[in-house]
Amino acid sequence: MTSTAARTAQKTAQIVSEPSCKDAGKAARAAELQAANINPRTGLATDYLNHFNEAIMLLEMIPDMPDCAEDFLGWQPLSYREHFAASNFKARELAISAYESADPAIRAEFDGITSAMTSILTAVGAAMRQARQDKTRATLAGQATGWVKPLVTLAGGIINGNGSEADVDYIMTH
Repeated sequence: MTSTAARTAQKTAQIVSEPSCKDAGKAARAAELQAANINPRTGLATDYLNHFNEAIMLLEMIPDMPDCAEDFLGWQPLSYREHFAASNFKARELAISAYESADPAIRAEFDGITSAMTSILTAVGAAMRQARQDKTRATLAGQATGWVKPLVTLAGGIINGNGSEADVDYIMTH
């Protein structure tokens, strides 16, 4: 091999083996998201589910402590953006930015599930305001937790990229 050909081959090997600035930027962004407990594959954070888990916890207390119904009735629905804007989450701006730049299909699936949870909790709250007996409120609370808990699990799966295209995309790019 001539010295020119050898240098060209060496230079080509060097270019192929060095990560590009784009790859380095993606890796830095992924590390930043991971450090903030935001899934770099989906751009979503499980912290948002605490908003729904709080409502579930209050609902679960109603059968044994009927006065907790008033606490549940004080729960207010919040969108992903609203939750993080109002939270003490260290990386709240990053969480909102990552959500906004998340894959639209993943975000739409996630938003559909969280919208369903919000609708259920809001409807149950309205029904509890109409209910006059503790037993009726307890029944409503039990039904609501039975409907919302599996949805929280589904939403968590989306956040973590379980079984989604995010897994495939992540594997194919790493």
